[in-house]
Amino acid sequence: MTGSHDTRATGRGRRRKRRGEELMVPRAEFDSYYGRPIIKPPSWSARDIAGYFFLGGLAGAGSVLAAGAQLTGRPVLARAMKVSSLGAVGLSAAALVHDLGRPERFVNMLRVFKPTSPMSVGSWLLSAYGPAAGAAALCAVTGRLPRIDALATGTAALFGPAIASYTAVLAADTAVPAWHGAHRELPYVFTASATAAAAGMALVVAPPRESAPARVAAVLAAVGEVSAMTAAERRLGPVAETYREGRGGALLRTARILTVVGAAGAAVYGGRGRAPAALSGALLLAGSACTRFGIFAAGVASAEDPAYTVGPQREAKAREQAEKAQAAATE
Repeated sequence: MTGSHDTRATGRGRRRKRRGEELMVPRAEFDSYYGRPIIKPPSWSARDIAGYFFLGGLAGAGSVLAAGAQLTGRPVLARAMKVSSLGAVGLSAAALVHDLGRPERFVNMLRVFKPTSPMSVGSWLLSAYGPAAGAAALCAVTGRLPRIDALATGTAALFGPAIASYTAVLAADTAVPAWHGAHRELPYVFTASATAAAAGMALVVAPPRESAPARVAAVLAAVGEVSAMTAAERRLGPVAETYREGRGGALLRTARILTVVGAAGAAVYGGRGRAPAALSGALLLAGSACTRFGIFAAGVASAEDPAYTVGPQREAKAREQAEKAQAAATE
């Protein structure tokens, strides 16, 4: 009996020792063969594609603001936003074509319409939105063809929200952890950021007496962007480090400060004079640009580090196994 007891005790001691040894094992470092990333980082140019994200959002949200200004009798604001939207979408398309390398590649994307492809849908959206924005701006500047102006303005405003947000779907449709993991929140972030940019542009180019809708939009956009970014970081878990650290983190912290200060300035001082309104607008524009470039940088960082690819996959697998075990236990 004593020998049996000693054996069991020794066995328990060994098991405890093993457990202790296991606890001393250092945290696993994720790596891949030859030090290469597990997934291919985005080959897109940051200047071209992050700029494309920002300018497209400015154009789309600007067209919505232009239509609202026209309906509420704010002609200077309406004309200025139509012209700025045309300029933004033109620069946005130029940035996209520059990243593609050859203009015919954009044309080739229009040969087939694929509803399951964000790039295909986005190309067709740009092709429909661009002429409408151009016609609206031309009619606004010349003061002619009011019926065509109304039709073009309405069409551009109809496509505006999709232009402002589809690039978020385009990014989230990739395997990049920082983008794909936030696929539910990213469209809200992009839409709010686009609204902040359009409100900022309105504060810069329009007289304060017509900028009341832009001031309201600026505050709503700031609240929406901060809320959506907070929700995205919460969902991402460890991958959210790329939104807080490195180049992406620095840009996104700057974006939050610029957007919140710009919105506060617009609300408090935007209606008191052209100079404070323009300054608030410039801060909002800069904040929106930093948001797009920061999200782009965070995505690249998450793709380059294998930990952000393997970690979420293991956590998802563990959750799936736990759910299966729980379901089996309840049967």
